[in-house]
Amino acid sequence: MRSTDRVTVAGVGMTRFGKHPDRGVRSLAEEAVRDAIKDAGVEPSDVEAVFFSNAIAGLITGQEMIRGQVALRNIGVLGVPLFNVENACASASSAFHLAWMAITSGLYDVVLAVGAEKMTHPDKSLTFRAIGTAVDLEQLRELKERMASGERKPDGETGTEKKSFFMDIYAASTREYMKISGATAQTFADIAVKSHAFGAQNPKAQFHDRVTREQVLAAREVSPPLTVLMCSPVGDGAAAAVLMSQNYARRVGISRAVEVRASVIFSGRDRAADEPTALERVAKRAYELAAVGRSDLDVSEVHDAAAPAELIACEELGLCARGAGPSLLASGATNLGGAHVVNPSGGLLSKGHPIGATGIAQIVEVVDQLRGRCGARQVDGARVGLTENGGGFLGRDAAAMSVHIFSI
Repeated sequence: MRSTDRVTVAGVGMTRFGKHPDRGVRSLAEEAVRDAIKDAGVEPSDVEAVFFSNAIAGLITGQEMIRGQVALRNIGVLGVPLFNVENACASASSAFHLAWMAITSGLYDVVLAVGAEKMTHPDKSLTFRAIGTAVDLEQLRELKERMASGERKPDGETGTEKKSFFMDIYAASTREYMKISGATAQTFADIAVKSHAFGAQNPKAQFHDRVTREQVLAAREVSPPLTVLMCSPVGDGAAAAVLMSQNYARRVGISRAVEVRASVIFSGRDRAADEPTALERVAKRAYELAAVGRSDLDVSEVHDAAAPAELIACEELGLCARGAGPSLLASGATNLGGAHVVNPSGGLLSKGHPIGATGIAQIVEVVDQLRGRCGARQVDGARVGLTENGGGFLGRDAAAMSVHIFSI
């Protein structure tokens, strides 16, 4: 295989996201991998390398160091190079990126990318503490030391928390965004309404209930202005993708493969408020590599860990001007039948957010959309799709940020 060969996604699979008290990382990963391999029309023995993503198993289950080998030992894909990948909420998209690199390098023709996460635990504080490690803990300790005695500390640090303190961070950035854009709590409620309507049509989503604006606004407050229905839930799940060189796919007669037009991941950095964000930098590079413009995109899956993040991502991806996210939403452009549909899977808000699986789950949705197999939530005539998946915080930036672009 020449190193200039293009990369395709030949098969995808995922579990239903949600709370699976009787299942572990292995069970979830096995289901997703078996479905992806079957979808690709290959055998486990055809896989030449594996990239396995997980973010918090070490803190939740105690399994460290060989997470992928343990999870996949029973399904016939071991014996080849296997790499364990951890990169906060961008872990799965990072695994996919490395699988893409392994093929573009000329080393392999068939590579498996897997993301699996077990987040639920009887002690919820353990889960929230695990999520809370995706920040600079040394800097966080310094901040705590400077806090006046008796001042309220961010949730997620005491061990008795009822939420991740990331939602405090999201809420603070949301309040800043409201000043810039004119967005209101009603705006964010409308995002949740749209997401739940899509989730109701996605059999793999964690939530299948439709909600109203009034229900979202009246739900339990997490961190103002965010209510619980504006925040992604805790859940378990796995997703997988089989990547192939385009020449190999043609050689074995796979005609429905989806091309990876761009795969870009940058780390965040300490930046001034007026400098480009990690997403703006990654998106610019992805559009250049894919040779597509924003107007070419038919469907996108973006990282809406909290509802306002969908609008902010749309702006930073260039789908609308800065501050115009609320108008974009109100116009219907991001809903089914609109010019650019966003999060038809239900997004993280409704589909769920088992963090080590999320990035590949987004890819599963876009691949299925481009192959026309999403049923009632199908985007008519979808030809080009994008995923945006970020993880952690580093100052003003996401610690890791990815954008992938696909076409058929």
